[in-house]
Amino acid sequence: MKGLVAIVGRPNVGKSTLFNRLVAQRDAIVDDQPGVTRDRNYGASEWNGKGFEVIDTGGYVRESSDVFEAAIREQVEIALDEADVILFCVDGKEGMAHDDYEIADIIRRHQKANVLLVVNKVDNFARSQDAAEFYALGFGEFYAISAMSGSGTGELLDAVVEFLPDADPDADPWDGIPRLAILGKPNVGKSSLVNALMGKDVNIVTAIAGTTRDSVHTHYSAFGFEYILVDTAGLRRKSKVQDNLEFYSTIRTVKALQSCTVAVVMVDATEGELQNQDLHIIGMVQKHRKPLIIAVNKWDAVKKTDKEADAFRLHIEQRIAPLSYVPILFISAKEKVRIHQLMQRVQDVVKEGQRKIPTSELNEFLLPLIVEKPPASQRGKLIRIKFVTQAEGRNPTFVFFANHPTLVQESYKRFLENQIRQRYGFWGWPISIFIREK
Repeated sequence: MKGLVAIVGRPNVGKSTLFNRLVAQRDAIVDDQPGVTRDRNYGASEWNGKGFEVIDTGGYVRESSDVFEAAIREQVEIALDEADVILFCVDGKEGMAHDDYEIADIIRRHQKANVLLVVNKVDNFARSQDAAEFYALGFGEFYAISAMSGSGTGELLDAVVEFLPDADPDADPWDGIPRLAILGKPNVGKSSLVNALMGKDVNIVTAIAGTTRDSVHTHYSAFGFEYILVDTAGLRRKSKVQDNLEFYSTIRTVKALQSCTVAVVMVDATEGELQNQDLHIIGMVQKHRKPLIIAVNKWDAVKKTDKEADAFRLHIEQRIAPLSYVPILFISAKEKVRIHQLMQRVQDVVKEGQRKIPTSELNEFLLPLIVEKPPASQRGKLIRIKFVTQAEGRNPTFVFFANHPTLVQESYKRFLENQIRQRYGFWGWPISIFIREK
């Protein structure tokens, strides 16, 4: 089992910059604006042959009435309980602050022996001299670093791995586990769904849109399901993306979509209909050729009947046409209604994508249909399709061999796709049809 290293400290001391340095990629959003990191963000790191997980936390503010800062305090304390090593990050540029003393007391109350005091932003000789004031926090020796440039982080990592058990850096405990990306507009209930599935407050939930800014990964294993749940930032219309922070959040969401196994797009039942931004997000999933499930959330709030649910489903199907293969479920993350049915549908979709049809069976089924309804002649040329096989691909892929492949129209490819789907399903998955020269 890999060790856990938590980075804690007051706002804007460079915790996320240090996180990115340790995991060797820009996984956490970094901005000069304090309070950018709100949820716990996990990443994998390795040093001297030892692998470990790093937890980036929000800036800790002990006494504040701000709804986000109160939730951040809870998140930080959870991270302190989880961690094997705590990196207490302070600001060597600004110097000691009252909140640093408060955080030091909290860390001591968690009775963690493996605490390393990290004085960040020490990028010149004068600051290295001034850093001595942090001895007053009572943690003994400290590590003066610059997370931005990487100065001093090697010595810090040497100390970190001394407290960790030996582990294979390539033995990622999440390797091979399907990733479920949960997408949607702000405040549609994505974090609430993750919390409902986990049975605890893994992610911060408020009534304020845009609470989640990073894509947050959570390992879910229950009721026979095992997935990495990826809670993403809410995607706004481009005209609403007014600052760098939301721009970065959008990039993180796109990255989560690119690496996911299945995408669940959540829409808000209280809005009464599918919005244009919902369609934009669904289009993003289609563009990346990912399997898709639509979850209509907050169904409890509108108290609709089965008849009205059928009408809403028909409305969605008409709006997303021609994506006729997308499962649609009505759920309530808040009341935990049909959330396990949603996970079962995710499981079914994953299995659909693993289906392989024998070539002989495909030809026996499809060739008579093609003879009965051949592709229309083009430019006076008769088009003949003589063979079909399922090829390897990220999504179900079928290759048809014809004498004039470039003349086969898109409408006929849709006909072939519909025949395959009616016989074999592949529900939730986009099907790729290629015509090659025989």
